[in-house]
Amino acid sequence: MKRCVILGAGELLTRPVPVRSEDYVIAADGGYRHCRRLGIVPDLILGDFDSVQEEEAGQIARIRQISPDSVTVLPVEKDDTDMLAAIRAGLSEGYREFYIYGGEGGRLEHTIANLQCLVFLKEQGAKGYLMGEKNTVFIIRDETVWFEERATGYLSLFSMGERAEGVTIRRMKYELADAVLTNSYPIGISNEFMGQRASVTVRRGTLLAILSEKD
Repeated sequence: MKRCVILGAGELLTRPVPVRSEDYVIAADGGYRHCRRLGIVPDLILGDFDSVQEEEAGQIARIRQISPDSVTVLPVEKDDTDMLAAIRAGLSEGYREFYIYGGEGGRLEHTIANLQCLVFLKEQGAKGYLMGEKNTVFIIRDETVWFEERATGYLSLFSMGERAEGVTIRRMKYELADAVLTNSYPIGISNEFMGQRASVTVRRGTLLAILSEKD
């Protein structure tokens, strides 16, 4: 499947950003800084550029002069965040699998907004993964998701709505059968893989899933 890789302005310390030649890469606002540091040439630079430094702003302006279609300038006052605008751009290009780097850290409200962007992607029939320093975040909705035997670390599940029904967890340390998870009781935190092919089923509802590495 063709992938869209988006680099945001959040924390991106040591985790590598694997980019394939066929990937569509978007630098969302201050994510351009990460692209420069990593030697990644984005296909699209997009944002209101309120979080870029003066030198970077000058480089973006020069790129826009040479290749106008590769830079999209957004108004500062708008409904969509820069990340959501980048996601919409990727969807308009036909991409349905998104890997978002630099989407955590900094101001908490931006991280929460990016979690909501994952729900937006799911509603569009697309897959989204928020790639943190030691975790990967994605959405499970009305479906069964499988994890390979080699999976390690922790899996935490949180209801994104008032309740998620018919939650079944198989072949993990803590199993569930046809349970209800609510958004007021974090019972789904820190489950562990056991070297078996595990699964999570949600019959009705939306779960935020976080895969975390063990320290």
